[in-house]
Amino acid sequence: MRNFTTMLLSQFEFKLPEELIAQFPPEERGMSRMLVMDKLSGHCEIRSFSDLPDYLTEGDCVVINNTKVINARIFGRKNGDGAKVEILFLKKITDMKWTSFFRPGKRMRKGTRIKVQTPSGEDCWLVIAERTDDGIFIVESEDIPIGRIQELAGHVPLPPYIRRGDEVSDKGRYQTVYAKEEGAVAAPTAGLHFTDDIFAEFARKGVSVAELTLHVGPGTFLPVSCENIEDHKMHAEYFFLPSLAERNINEAKGKGRKILAVGTTTVRVLESCANEDGTVEAGSGETSIFIYPPYKPKVADMLLTNFHLPGSTLLMLVSAFSSLENVMKAYGAAVENKLKFYSYGDCMLFK
Repeated sequence: MRNFTTMLLSQFEFKLPEELIAQFPPEERGMSRMLVMDKLSGHCEIRSFSDLPDYLTEGDCVVINNTKVINARIFGRKNGDGAKVEILFLKKITDMKWTSFFRPGKRMRKGTRIKVQTPSGEDCWLVIAERTDDGIFIVESEDIPIGRIQELAGHVPLPPYIRRGDEVSDKGRYQTVYAKEEGAVAAPTAGLHFTDDIFAEFARKGVSVAELTLHVGPGTFLPVSCENIEDHKMHAEYFFLPSLAERNINEAKGKGRKILAVGTTTVRVLESCANEDGTVEAGSGETSIFIYPPYKPKVADMLLTNFHLPGSTLLMLVSAFSSLENVMKAYGAAVENKLKFYSYGDCMLFK
């Protein structure tokens, strides 16, 4: 999506102290702080995530992304006993063939074989079938389905700003409690705060919940490299908005109630399926929608999201819910109050 205005990458930059980048989740799920910002005035206050139901009333609708993170990160050795390489599987083509990223990738060529050793000592072999111009590799398995290799030897694909290896606890904590549909290589992190108790409170208050799917791809971490952000190209991601979600969202809209989108991925699906009147139509496909000011989301009235990287497309998207000035002031308040940033960090509610 192109919005015919000139916005510069430098407008979305800010200084973030390294110590505010969360390296671990809170001790218990849901024990996060929540910066609440009024979209119009920019007024902010700091609450607890457990206070989220206080901002919703009967008839409102909460929309969540039920994608499930796969064990997409695999380690192997080039040509069996050569250099160690890291593979991030991106998208299934067939059971035996996937697209992927390699690190390091500069010297990886078509025909290169990679040996992956499973914890049981079994060796699996992969071969590079193709390398595309945009740095994506097509990899084939010579032995067993790649999904099985992920089950046996895969690691949780923690984002690069979490500077540690994955631990056993990450298998549960880097996954929402409502994750169902496998296919993401990154978590929809706003959803990581939710607990069964929060959903029980929604039900008690008469707040409906609508589920959709967007399989978060690696594009969520790719930096914007052009100063004029209109020149940035988004990677496409698979989405599915079912008819039940369409009904719940449109019913709330018809009654004049609020729609709370949980996370930027949810917003991207809603806007990809939006009508001009703010209702949605069920559907599926791939979306490369790029949302930034002065675009105003048609469907969601409220947004719950984590704090995002400087200069990221995610920061640009959340700025569309208010003004860039308000958002940057709120981020300054988050830094001043030492809220935690990124995937395992605290959250922000636009109301």
